[in-house]
Amino acid sequence: MSGTPLTRAQVASMIDHTLLKPEASSQDVRALVDEATELGVYAVCVSPSMLPLRAEGVTVATVVGFPSGKHHSLIKGAEARLAVDEGAREIDMVIDVGAAVAGDYNAVLADILTVREAIGFDPVLKVIIESAVLSDEAVVEVCRAAEKAGANFVKTSTGFHPAGGATTHAVALMAETVGGRLGVKASGGIRTAEEALAMIEAGATRLGLSGSRAVLDGLQN
Repeated sequence: MSGTPLTRAQVASMIDHTLLKPEASSQDVRALVDEATELGVYAVCVSPSMLPLRAEGVTVATVVGFPSGKHHSLIKGAEARLAVDEGAREIDMVIDVGAAVAGDYNAVLADILTVREAIGFDPVLKVIIESAVLSDEAVVEVCRAAEKAGANFVKTSTGFHPAGGATTHAVALMAETVGGRLGVKASGGIRTAEEALAMIEAGATRLGLSGSRAVLDGLQN
């Protein structure tokens, strides 16, 4: 993204302020929401057990099949439906990464379709592909499956996989594949303003950050 540098407010409007640590308490989540409001971010992303969540002026997102993706598709669908019923407006689901590695893209498609059908077409569905584990070919095919299944976003990573999180290479490949028809969420290991801006430059339209304040404080305006 060339031209005029993005302002702090513009970057903030692209952030899902995230807290998915297993040890997070309800007090931690309350602090997350308060900080999200102060920072002017787009959304908060929390574990489904933290729902329902009052977060006026901030979109509530949650995760499904997290972090392994090795849940039965029907369980993912039920988890997503319950989350929507409890007020989540955005669902970040983890695919069966092993199916993608094995090249079974029909299984990936079916997995995403099950969640999409469970929640309907109003909630936003983001598909976490764990890009650091996948070949470039697999990244492309999984993004195509996500689009075919009616997802709204493809997302790089859970941030929990030892293989790593977001890279500008993966973001650029995902953005090229979906061609603006879907959003691209960069998530996992983005800790500085420079890293965040590089992801946006590569094609990210949303950022998943746990350290949103540090990233925003690193911006010049």
